[in-house]
Amino acid sequence: MTNGLTYAQAGVDIDAGNALVERIKPAAKRTTRPGTMSGLGGFGALFDLKAAGYNDPILVAATDGVGTKLRIAIDTGNVDTIGIDLVAMCVNDLVCQGAEPLLFLDYFATGKLEVDQAARIIEGIAEGCAASGCALIGGETAEMPGMYHKGDFDLAGFAVGAMERGQDLPAGVAVGDVLLGLASNGVHSNGYSFVRKVVELSGLTWDAPAPFAEGSLGAALLAPTRLYVKQALAAIRAGGVHGLAHITGGGLTENPPRILPEGMACEIDLSAWELPPVFRWLATTANMAEAELLKTFNCGIGMMLVVAPDRAEGIAALLREVGETVVALGQVVEGQGVIYKGRLL
Repeated sequence: MTNGLTYAQAGVDIDAGNALVERIKPAAKRTTRPGTMSGLGGFGALFDLKAAGYNDPILVAATDGVGTKLRIAIDTGNVDTIGIDLVAMCVNDLVCQGAEPLLFLDYFATGKLEVDQAARIIEGIAEGCAASGCALIGGETAEMPGMYHKGDFDLAGFAVGAMERGQDLPAGVAVGDVLLGLASNGVHSNGYSFVRKVVELSGLTWDAPAPFAEGSLGAALLAPTRLYVKQALAAIRAGGVHGLAHITGGGLTENPPRILPEGMACEIDLSAWELPPVFRWLATTANMAEAELLKTFNCGIGMMLVVAPDRAEGIAALLREVGETVVALGQVVEGQGVIYKGRLL
């Protein structure tokens, strides 16, 4: 008698999925925080807002991915920090609303599940969650033969945070408010389709020495997105923060206006900081106009705070005490969008 076709023969290995869950349980457990009620493996994950310290909470949700930065991680085999990027792209957005990130879920999809690769990715997600005070309470691993080329995968992240009612941001933004910028750690997770095109034009390979940093080009471009959660929350709780803008897709040109009232603009002095070498290399190699650079990349500023003038010095000092590089970017003025002074290039 001939044995019937199995699910494994169709390309889906349930045992590999179970092995992955067991392997990542310790990493997820390290992210446990007040409010966490359940571990991995259930049909859903529970979280207790009262145990997390909230009396009258408003929930805030965010979702994002990592974009084509994944292509570099896949091509180089360096997948250990891409999970940090995934978390950062979600939780950095949450904190801009004034919310404390509480819980995180991930979605990992691939054609053929490689347990070691998947575990390294999810352990990176757990690292990002732990650094943000956020519990990794669940996720989904989807093995979908025929949907992805060999070795390829995709990631999505989902974060939920909370704030007490009436504490949402932006709030109280006014003409004269001071703009403080927090340094980025390179390209972060936006503009990588352009980055990959520039690398192609340059003729360099991922293992070639980076023209703008130590180590290989691939490793330099995979520097993980910075997590701004704990320092941003400390600044918010100190008082005087009227708004925050996570500088992601759209760069410095498109993101700050999202937190401004009608009739106000951000006046930014481009001579206030030095353009990091990676952006100078990208701009030079691609013969990129400054305006295009500013609306594509973070250009060295990963998070911007809008603060009351009488609190700017104190908040800047607080942020520097926890290791931030703080740049006085300019101020809120009458107008629309972003008004640039000086030059980056």
